[in-house]
Amino acid sequence: MRILLTSFAHNTHYYNLVPLGWALRAAGHEVRVASQPSLTDTITGSGLTAVPVGDDTAIIELITEIGDDIVRYQQGLDFVDTRDAPKSWEHALGQQTIMSALCFAPLNGDSTIDDMVALARSWRPDLVLWEPFTYAGPIAAHAVGAAHARLLWGPDVVLNARRQFTGLLAQRPAEEREDPIAEWLTWTLERHGLTATEDVVEELITGQWTIDPSAPSQRLPVPGEVVPMRYVPYNGPSVLPDWLAEPPTRPRVCLTLGVSTRETYGGDDVPFHELLAGLADLDAEIVATLDTAQLPEAAGLPANVRVVDFVPLDALLPSCAAIVHHGGAGTCFTATLHGVPQIVVASLWDAPLKARQLAEAGAGIELAPGSLGVDTLRDAIAQVLESPGAAERARRLGEEMRAAPTPAALVPRLEQLTSVHRRG
Repeated sequence: MRILLTSFAHNTHYYNLVPLGWALRAAGHEVRVASQPSLTDTITGSGLTAVPVGDDTAIIELITEIGDDIVRYQQGLDFVDTRDAPKSWEHALGQQTIMSALCFAPLNGDSTIDDMVALARSWRPDLVLWEPFTYAGPIAAHAVGAAHARLLWGPDVVLNARRQFTGLLAQRPAEEREDPIAEWLTWTLERHGLTATEDVVEELITGQWTIDPSAPSQRLPVPGEVVPMRYVPYNGPSVLPDWLAEPPTRPRVCLTLGVSTRETYGGDDVPFHELLAGLADLDAEIVATLDTAQLPEAAGLPANVRVVDFVPLDALLPSCAAIVHHGGAGTCFTATLHGVPQIVVASLWDAPLKARQLAEAGAGIELAPGSLGVDTLRDAIAQVLESPGAAERARRLGEEMRAAPTPAALVPRLEQLTSVHRRG
């Protein structure tokens, strides 16, 4: 088969696609990855074939518009308190408007969608696998009758919010049935001479099926077929440090922002030196993955603190008794896979929901960003290290993830689904 992977130009969103891309390539399928030009080196560095499409203008304009206020930009996207039911029609409509106008549309961009459709029409893929923000993928698939599916990197907040929204939409008078995402997709399809019926648009939003690597007990109720897949961490090219070969002599705790959060808003507002200095009295080894922008001066830190710029979490976490992080997708999934209790200081997108879910499962602690301080951080770490229940419940979540088929084992199922959904 010819298989097209699609992701907008963000490293960690693409990283989630890589292991399945490897599995499909190893099974003999022809695999290409389409994204904006700024992701080309990342794609080729992962060993897959890149096809640059469009340009990065829309993404750059979005970042410029947001500036340093990314938290306020996402304040309307409340996925914690609305996971079971929307607050109101107005709130649900606001979520759809924000996701459409300030997320999906600019992260794809007209030039990217145009080139993606042109690529599909010339190369004729059988299957398009798309990162859940990259609607250029299903639009291109629809243009040529290819099968298409979403590959998640976190809780399915997009479809859960969509499910709630459409339920409320059906209750509105006909003249008040505003649907921002459907309107954007309709305009885009018609611009390419494609049909835009209600069923077609909804299939573009949901995918023909969804590949979900999360622990089953952490999934949200969403429409459509869900195909489980074991999460396989990928962090990009990396080299293991010598010290990691030695087992820790006391409980090891990782403190990290993760690659995605570091790239998005750095962490200059977090007093890392003060926080790390306050952990001196803990009977634990603290491994902090911080760069010089986050921690300009490492001198004067306690002897139990090790600062490194980067170490792949898949290699580090098996030796850890806990992790402190900001709820990034790869970080959270990798920690869950390895059964490590998590202290999550979350503020962006679905991270607060993941923090709440872990706390409710007894596998971690939810720490509000505004409450992060020396005392709260030290107390949270001590609480996790002293709680055998947290370690046991985290281990069970890891077992849930590992019970799913590996990317390689999933390939025959994807071949079958493609034959069912491909048209022409």
